[in-house]
Amino acid sequence: MNKTFTVIIPSRLGSTRLPNKPLAKIGDKSLIQRVYEKAIKTNAKNVYIATDADEIINHVKTFTNNVIMTSSSHISGTDRIHEAANRLNLAEDEIIVNLQGDEPFIPVDLINSLVTDFVNSSCDVGTVINPFADDEDVQNIHSVKVAISNSYRALYFSRSQIPNDFTRKHPNFYRHIGIYAYQKSTLDRIVNLAPSKLELSEKLEQLRFLENGYSISTTLYDANIPPGIDTPEDLQKAIDYIKDDN
Repeated sequence: MNKTFTVIIPSRLGSTRLPNKPLAKIGDKSLIQRVYEKAIKTNAKNVYIATDADEIINHVKTFTNNVIMTSSSHISGTDRIHEAANRLNLAEDEIIVNLQGDEPFIPVDLINSLVTDFVNSSCDVGTVINPFADDEDVQNIHSVKVAISNSYRALYFSRSQIPNDFTRKHPNFYRHIGIYAYQKSTLDRIVNLAPSKLELSEKLEQLRFLENGYSISTTLYDANIPPGIDTPEDLQKAIDYIKDDN
């Protein structure tokens, strides 16, 4: 498998919980700029931002020309990334990393490890898992859980607590970190899959992959991962995090 990879960051303005989220300032830089600058520190040969908003295009061009205008009709980041990959004429064996545009503090080594593990696996898709801290609420529906096999393949994703710990003997609960790696040829196929029953029930797009027989490898990242940004409260925490880090 080709070991080079391209990072594509989907970015849109239409967040209901935090309007104009990509342009929100964290210290002296916007959210989307921080995500981009984190991505270019990885081993990626190229990093692009894919958006449907002129406001984002105009802002991004103040720090890079690697931005692609895509359709406003996409219902998922995966669809947006697919259009961007086609516009870039990426080869079928090119590895694409789908990096969410609301993860300004995602560790560089996490992204590199994801690609390494994905290349060494025989799976169709790669993603990342992270242990829950002892004091975290595993039952929080906003934290997506994943059950894995002995070979670290994903068995199921859920907003519910999995596995059910009724025996009180299972010490490990893993959260799903929403970053993906796949080859362009795989992306071409999965964007044509219809929404699946489990996906619609859990509101988790990755279940569509499993329901259609696609295998997902997981990279276990043991270190702390600062949270992404979904709400005004998350934004304030990120601002405070930057202040504390200086």
